[in-house]
Amino acid sequence: MRRLLLSNDDGVHAPGLRALHDALAAHANLRVVAPDRDRSGASNSLTLARPLALTALDNGFYSVDGTPADCVYLGVNGVWNERPDLVISGINHGSNLGDDVLYSGTVAAAMEGRNLGMTAIAMSLCGERHFGTAAKVAASLIGAADQLSLPPRTLLNVNVPDVPWEEIKGVKVTRLGYRGPAEKPLAVQDPRGRTRYWIAPVADNADDGEDTDFAAIDAGYVSITPLQTDLTRHPARSDVQDWLDAFA
Repeated sequence: MRRLLLSNDDGVHAPGLRALHDALAAHANLRVVAPDRDRSGASNSLTLARPLALTALDNGFYSVDGTPADCVYLGVNGVWNERPDLVISGINHGSNLGDDVLYSGTVAAAMEGRNLGMTAIAMSLCGERHFGTAAKVAASLIGAADQLSLPPRTLLNVNVPDVPWEEIKGVKVTRLGYRGPAEKPLAVQDPRGRTRYWIAPVADNADDGEDTDFAAIDAGYVSITPLQTDLTRHPARSDVQDWLDAFA
């Protein structure tokens, strides 16, 4: 059986991680390494200023007092003798659509796996109710993973509508949409009268065209978006060179 490394950003005790584990247990040998607490929004950060604690739990999972990327790094390198065949991150409690991928610890965990040479998938449920639906989607994808061929430095970002399984309309391969500029932070007063700030909710969609991940989810489809870790805007390189040449 293939070896899968499971992680997430909602924490080792999150229901979505348990649902993912239970759905895939019959398909693979599983290793679960996840943060000891909610690390949503941690993005690709690594813990570099202190050593990390890897703790075995009674249910066979392992927790790490670090970020999702820390967890995958430890799960792939140096902790066990055999490297996994595939990294799957999730099931996230909430969507990772559009700009979310820049901040998401769920996507970052999968990205760390891909950076370490593994095939990697990030799984998110666009809500917090029907984890069983997302787990079935994950199982079907993993069942066909041997036939998946991705370019180098590429991973899959999968989002699942928060509906019963029988209400899923199908699957669409999508591109990332994007939202408008973020709202202003919300100022609040702490008990000592000091001002503190909540990060504001996400802004309205600026691009949710019919081929985007936003549109697929709104229409009841599973969205699968191939992501690349090369952030270079290649067509802009000549524009930047022209700009430099103009005042050189």
